Amino acid sequence: MSALPRAPSAKAATERDAMPDDQLMLAYARGDGAAFDVLYARHEGGLFRFVKRLLGARLAAQADEVFQDTWVRIISARDSFSPQGAAWRTWAFTIAHNLAMDRLRVSGREVALDPHPDDGDDAVPTLDRGVRGAGDAAAHPSAEELAFWRAAGRRLLACLDELPPEQRAAFLLHHEDGLTVEALAASLEIGFETVRSRLRYGLQKLRGCMERYLSVLEQRA
Repeated sequence: MSALPRAPSAKAATERDAMPDDQLMLAYARGDGAAFDVLYARHEGGLFRFVKRLLGARLAAQADEVFQDTWVRIISARDSFSPQGAAWRTWAFTIAHNLAMDRLRVSGREVALDPHPDDGDDAVPTLDRGVRGAGDAAAHPSAEELAFWRAAGRRLLACLDELPPEQRAAFLLHHEDGLTVEALAASLEIGFETVRSRLRYGLQKLRGCMERYLSVLEQRA
């Protein structure tokens, strides 16, 4: 009788946890299912938030489906992934971007003004990472401060919903996921100047939409 397969050792699990995304994907392509589990756990939250914000409030109900479709595409493409191309995270978020944009084009959605009340405080994007970092440094923020940041976060989600999908996608990939302008142009297969224009116009609209909150921050500076 053949021996039963043994569970992965604690050492092997620790080694996987320390592996870069690209190496995990290559290990998964070689048949290491546990490597995929690490990838999924590492990026599940960020990828879902990206999909939900990109789809906007009107298509929020389709976020789960697009999220699952993204992982199906990732699984299907495991043998073709190359670390010499884009980094795994950029590659995965580009897949999610393309699927979400397809839904937006098919829906012909109009601008949605609703925030995402069910996202929770942890899903609120930052207005400015430096300002948020300074706020986090306060030992005991007041109830008034907490209320301000939560209201500002909800407003920012609503403002993101008002952006055209292309500008919203560029903003999220650049400011939330950290892709450079060069990486955005390469992954989305559009011109460098086109990316810069989308980011510039998107940021201008967000600043106008967030003017009331930004003016408060300027007064405090």
